[in-house]
Amino acid sequence: MSEASEASTPRVARALFVATILSGSFLLFLVQPMVARMALPRLGGAPAVWNSAMLVYQALLLGGYAYAHGLSKLRPRQSAVVHLAVLAVAALWLPIGLYDFDMPADAEPAVWVPWLLGASIGPLFFAVSAQAPLMQRWYAVAAPGRDPYALYAASNIGSFGGLIAYPLLVEPTMALDSQSLMWSAGYVALFVLVAACAWRLPRRVAEDAPVGEVSPPARIRRVLLWIALAFVPSGLMLATSTFLTTDIVAVPLLWVLPLGLYLLSFSVAFAVRRGIAEVITQFSPITILLFGGVMIAGHHAMPYLNAGIALLLLFVVSVALHTRMYDLRPAPDRLTGFYLAMSVGGALGGVFSGLVAPVVFDWTYEYPLLVIAAGLLVPQRYLLPLAARLWSTDRRGMTVRVAVVALVVAGLAVLAILREAAGDSSVENIVYLILCALGVLLVGRRVPYMIALVGALLLFGGWRALEVTMDGQHRTRSYFGVYTIRSYDNERTLAHGTTLHGIQLTGSPERERYPTSYYVQGSGVGVALRMAPQLYGPNARIGAVGLGTGTLACYARAGQRWTFFEIDPAVVAIARDPSKFSFLSRCLPDARIVIGDARMRLAQQPSGSLDILVLDAFSSDAIPMHLMTREAFATYGRVLRRNGLLLVHTSNRFLQLEPVVAASARGWMGAMLQYQPHESEGAQATMSDWIVLTREPGTFATVISDGSAWRPLYPRRDLAPWTDDYATILPVLREFR
Repeated sequence: MSEASEASTPRVARALFVATILSGSFLLFLVQPMVARMALPRLGGAPAVWNSAMLVYQALLLGGYAYAHGLSKLRPRQSAVVHLAVLAVAALWLPIGLYDFDMPADAEPAVWVPWLLGASIGPLFFAVSAQAPLMQRWYAVAAPGRDPYALYAASNIGSFGGLIAYPLLVEPTMALDSQSLMWSAGYVALFVLVAACAWRLPRRVAEDAPVGEVSPPARIRRVLLWIALAFVPSGLMLATSTFLTTDIVAVPLLWVLPLGLYLLSFSVAFAVRRGIAEVITQFSPITILLFGGVMIAGHHAMPYLNAGIALLLLFVVSVALHTRMYDLRPAPDRLTGFYLAMSVGGALGGVFSGLVAPVVFDWTYEYPLLVIAAGLLVPQRYLLPLAARLWSTDRRGMTVRVAVVALVVAGLAVLAILREAAGDSSVENIVYLILCALGVLLVGRRVPYMIALVGALLLFGGWRALEVTMDGQHRTRSYFGVYTIRSYDNERTLAHGTTLHGIQLTGSPERERYPTSYYVQGSGVGVALRMAPQLYGPNARIGAVGLGTGTLACYARAGQRWTFFEIDPAVVAIARDPSKFSFLSRCLPDARIVIGDARMRLAQQPSGSLDILVLDAFSSDAIPMHLMTREAFATYGRVLRRNGLLLVHTSNRFLQLEPVVAASARGWMGAMLQYQPHESEGAQATMSDWIVLTREPGTFATVISDGSAWRPLYPRRDLAPWTDDYATILPVLREFR
């Protein structure tokens, strides 16, 4: 190393390593949503595709951390040469993007998607993912005596920056080609920063100087604890996103907040100044006890307040568990093994919440289970001197006190459940206040505290979820969410998360055939489908993207040929089961149903094979962007005959989709019908917005002249059309109410 380098200040060295770590993490969290946008039009939105993609990312991240751990066995300059060579070889994959291969129709996503993603971005992702632990290891060598763990805060600030930057800055202002070039330039800058860090590594090492780890290795019990402490926040982060969008409110971009808070928790937990982390950790048990019960209760009167509480709970749990992990960190020479264990725990948590839970559970049970696990793992410290005196007793006295706590909690739970069953829910608030006071006395002793926590979760909603599960007939779950079926006196409903997706009247065969909710006869789709014989004769060919309960099937007439395109097999099972919904069995028992991503399946249909296509593929207010781009509308236009009709359902609580359709469907003639239910229809009819599109003036004039309140559809001049290369929801967000 040069004399100038040896004389440089530790502050400059620290700034260089911080900049390198921050840049690498920023690029890492920028590339994931970027590649997802690139892949969506070509791979579709089927769960098998995205589950495979998630496994690829987790495998590459684990591989990067294992690679960094392996480099720690080498001498510093040797590891620098190897890593710079790996970065240089990975640069051959620039500019970043997917290989120009389309997934074959009969391809297995579990094989094809990992191959495509691995071949397209695998080397780049692998090389960048090693930055955080490797640069900290180098810093420990370049600046002896300095704590390298504090640099991990920079890593997560960079990750948070990349996460926020993509939906708020990059996606709205850049097309995918520009995004790719921007990321590639960032990678080159990262290479330069890594080379500068390597230059600061000691050039000469004494012959008898140790290489690699010299401190005692961690015991297997400690390694397993590291994994558990990483598992719970990672799993809870995904579970919070699922729980919020399933049982609270499906706000667009909501997924950014749980992930962002999860990343920021590392910055707090690994910070040099320990004050904030220590305070949050000390009060985390009481926060878990109080807020965990509130969240499981699932009150919908104040959804945004509940969402805020859920996010606060996630942040507190993440800070507390990551702080405990920081307190149990090994010596700097064992740093890479510590981060490898953390990565394993994080990956397992993601697999549990993202892959295992949707298969094993019919509700978001992973959420309360992870809250319980958090209560089991957070440090327990007495909050009051009285509590410390209460629990400082002999073993026999301790057993008696624990038994008393268990009896009190069980009694409160039974009282609240019985009163609610009798129609009186006022006692719930009183019981909650008693548990709050009891919790302050229990924090500091894990066993009685866990009794109170489990009791609170069961009391405030857990028993309701278990009751429905044990019934086994009213709820099912898939990778797309939780579907809840509720039966009332004269109707049956299907809800996907917080969004109503279908109503069927009950009591007689005639009532069961009546179209309801968004699809009543006065709605835009009802008007168009009733005109099908007039427009296309008795043998009209009709397609519908999105099956739901199968309500549209009751518009079918003899001689017509109907095809439904549905991505979720769970929805198909619900619609085909007459004990749940009988629209299909009564109106169209031989309906053709094509399972898979609608855009990909429509691309496989013959040209001009449909007269009418209904696009209603939105779930719980979530928007599949690739179904709303100009390229998607070109696919719809190819499948429809020249004078065919395209009906687009645009009802949405959070997004104004009409301008998107108007911009993306240029070249079509369009009109919109906003349907307001009549008082006589009661709850069976739902307010709905439908757009009708066609390329034939005569057909357009016939449809809008039926007497309904159709109004012309005009594009917004300030809104660019969505394409496979560019799309953003920011300009069409409604004000939250």
